[in-house]
Amino acid sequence: MYIRELTVNEFNEFANEFPNSNFHQTLNYATLKSEHGYEYELIGYGTEDKLYAAAVVLVKLIGGYLYAYIPEGPLINYDNPGIIVDFTDSLIKYYRKDDIVFIKVNPSIVIGEIFEKKNFQVEYNDKVNLINTLERCGYNKLNNNMYFESILPRVSAIIDLDTFEFNNLKKNTKNKIRKGLRRGLTLEKGTSTDLNILNDFAKSKKKKNDFYYKDYYNTFSRDDSIDLFLLSINYQAYYESTKYVFEKELTKNEELALKIQNNPAARNINKKINSDKNLLIYKNDLSNSSKAINNEQKTYVAAALVIKHKDKVTLSIFGYDKKYKSFAPNYYLIYAIANYYKGSYKYFDLNGLTADFSKNSKYHGLNEFKLGFKPHIYEYIGEFDLIINERTYNHLIKKKLLDKEFNK
Repeated sequence: MYIRELTVNEFNEFANEFPNSNFHQTLNYATLKSEHGYEYELIGYGTEDKLYAAAVVLVKLIGGYLYAYIPEGPLINYDNPGIIVDFTDSLIKYYRKDDIVFIKVNPSIVIGEIFEKKNFQVEYNDKVNLINTLERCGYNKLNNNMYFESILPRVSAIIDLDTFEFNNLKKNTKNKIRKGLRRGLTLEKGTSTDLNILNDFAKSKKKKNDFYYKDYYNTFSRDDSIDLFLLSINYQAYYESTKYVFEKELTKNEELALKIQNNPAARNINKKINSDKNLLIYKNDLSNSSKAINNEQKTYVAAALVIKHKDKVTLSIFGYDKKYKSFAPNYYLIYAIANYYKGSYKYFDLNGLTADFSKNSKYHGLNEFKLGFKPHIYEYIGEFDLIINERTYNHLIKKKLLDKEFNK
């Protein structure tokens, strides 16, 4: 058996049948990366009549030297050590002739589940033994990243859409969603003409140029494997829901005022003070929403790109307007998107968490935000470098060119 270049049809046929395929191992992703510094090829391992493995391989220069990257791949049966050994040997021979220094891989292999109720302890499965198998084949296991140092997250949060229900969410998350609902937050589908909205919210996070999101959307929209979601304020709904809670709070406030006359206990006085504060908030909300209605104002507060692949959707890029943080748009956005796909897809990947779940972590807020949706937390096998030219590889390390390329 040997490695050869595949046609698009050959690759798609294999990838579509592969049980654990992912959107990084698609022609769409390869095409996107070709617009941003990479070349790509589609390779397969086997004979002319039968394939046993396939991969999207991205190739790029670092300091005048070439390296290859197989994102979330290769697509191969990892339960068959013999196939892994033979494929790896063929891979080295195939790319040595092209002067590739090393090949980076981060296979889509879940090696364990992390349980919050057990103080974030990991329960590993049999796939964890693949680390030893890959190392014996010559793959150099890189350090497990605690945060987002590697290309892809090592820990991900995935919602099971079949069991997703509002009542199952954490209390704080439910309160945030209710806040967004009261303030008229509304999910709508966008088109390519709305990408500037996403760019305004997300560019500070990803530090991408203005063309990146357009390329991303246009590439994946060719086969309808991407959705752009926008979150706007329905000011009429905002006004009506606020009017309802204001009138309810006003009645409560009047009752507390009478109660204090008969029983001026500190507990009753504190309740009255809190009620006064709520009334001020509601009055301000009524004023703002009324002005927006009169001005026929349209306000977007959040946006997201979601990739669709087989039975899973992935939150690829999202952002929100920090001026409207009090509306909790990030919480409502995730909730609304999950409901949008519920019944059509099985899983909703919220993308990365950090492996540091301590309260002292600078990413504690991000982790808590995603954990509030009660996702399953999975640990993946991580990153490996298959070194073909060790001398040049060590040179790239010494010159800190690998750090510059990969460490985020």
